[in-house]
Amino acid sequence: MATYKRQRYLMMTLDPVHIGTGGYRLGRVDNSIVREPGTRVPKIPGTALHGAIRSYAAQVYETPEAAGQSQDAVEDPDKNPVCYTFGYIKKKSTERDGEERTIAYSGVINIFDAHIVLFPVYSITGPVWVSTLNRLKDAGFKVQRNGPEHQEADSSKALLTWDRTDALNLGWLMVDTAGKVTVTAPEPWKEQEQWKMVSKRIVLVNELLFSHIVTSNLEVRTSVSINPQTGAAEEGALFTYEAIPRATFLTMDVVLDDYREAFPKEKCGQGKTHLDTPLPGVRWEGPLDVVRAGLRMIEWLGVGGMGTRGFGRMTIVGEPTEQKHEGTRG
Repeated sequence: MATYKRQRYLMMTLDPVHIGTGGYRLGRVDNSIVREPGTRVPKIPGTALHGAIRSYAAQVYETPEAAGQSQDAVEDPDKNPVCYTFGYIKKKSTERDGEERTIAYSGVINIFDAHIVLFPVYSITGPVWVSTLNRLKDAGFKVQRNGPEHQEADSSKALLTWDRTDALNLGWLMVDTAGKVTVTAPEPWKEQEQWKMVSKRIVLVNELLFSHIVTSNLEVRTSVSINPQTGAAEEGALFTYEAIPRATFLTMDVVLDDYREAFPKEKCGQGKTHLDTPLPGVRWEGPLDVVRAGLRMIEWLGVGGMGTRGFGRMTIVGEPTEQKHEGTRG
C-alpha cells in the first residue's frame, strides 16, 4: 500500500520575493507578480518552489545532473534520491538492438502553492501583520474572539490581538476596530521567535479588504540599465517591478505519494552524498527529507527572480505540521 503524508510548512520571507508573470504589463508596475485568480492576492506558485527545491537538493547531494528536464547524464536514476523524489526521464539504449527507449517515472511528492497568511503593513502604532479569519483557520491556526460576538462577517471593522479602541490605519486605509482576538499557532510553530514577534501585532480584516490592503502595500522597486561607457542611466531603460515584502508569512503544503516505496537510501541514509562526502544537515530517510534539504537552501539562495539583486530568500519557521492518511501503514 502506498504511503500518503501531508506536511505543512510555515515560511517567512527574509527578502522581497518576486515571482514574475513574464513580460511587461500595462498597469501599476511594468513587471507584475503571480496572483490568485479569484482574490488577486499574490502567491508563490508550486512550480517555482518545485524547481528551486529540486535544483538545490541535487546540488546538496552532489549530483547536479539530477536537476533539469532530462536525467540522461545520471548513471542510475533509481539509485539517486533526488530523481526518485521528483521523478525522471532518461533515454536508454537496449542491449538487443541498440534502439533508444525512454524510461520515465513520476515524482513521489507534490509541492503546492505557498499562500500568504500574515502580511506586514505599516500603521500609526508601528508594523502590524494583516490576515483574515479564513486564512488563519485554513493554515491550522486557532482564533478565539474575546468579548461579545457582535461583528458581522462582512463588516469593515478589524479585530486585533491587542487592546485598542481607536481606529487604526493599515497603510493608507483607516479602519475601525471591533474588539480583541487571541490567535494560537499550531504546536510546532508557537514557540518560534518569528511567531512570538508577530503574535501580538495581528490585525484581522474581511477578505475584500485583505486583497486591497495587500495590493496597496506590496514592495515596488525601480531599476535602470547603466551605460558602461558613460556610467549614467540608459535612456528609456527605466522599469518598475513589485514583490512580496520582507517578513511576510506563507504556508505551503507538501504531500508524499510514495507509490513506489523503494526510496534509495544506501548513501543518503548514512549521511553521505553521491561522492561519499558528509551530507549537510540530517540524513535522508525518505523523499520528505530531500524536499526539506532543498527548501532549507532557499534561505541561502532564494527563489524567483532578481536573486542577484537581493531578492528571494525565505526561512522555515519551526518544524512542519504533519498528517498521515488513515489508509496508509506505518
